[in-house]
Amino acid sequence: MNSLQDTLYNWLTIKVVCDARPDDLAASETKELFEELLVEKYELPVSELTIETEEDMYYVHYERNGEKKKTRFPRELIEVMLNQINLEPEKFANYPNEAEN
Repeated sequence: MNSLQDTLYNWLTIKVVCDARPDDLAASETKELFEELLVEKYELPVSELTIETEEDMYYVHYERNGEKKKTRFPRELIEVMLNQINLEPEKFANYPNEAEN
């Protein structure tokens, strides 16, 4: 069972990839999946999330049930997917959207 913490972790991880690779369709679709989950399961609109980045941590700020909350994640864990893509880009090719062709 996924928790809000797990969903935020997965969303932030793929958001970091999307920010670095805006043309990555697979990453974008995955981010949308987690955004839908945040809204539908946790009633947490992504537009209301704020991200704070420090040297060693990411912080996600949000409000839930009228209470302001903050969740933190080590940068090393959040950026592991992006680092892997950057180390072996040939394994993570961007494929064009077939609907656009």
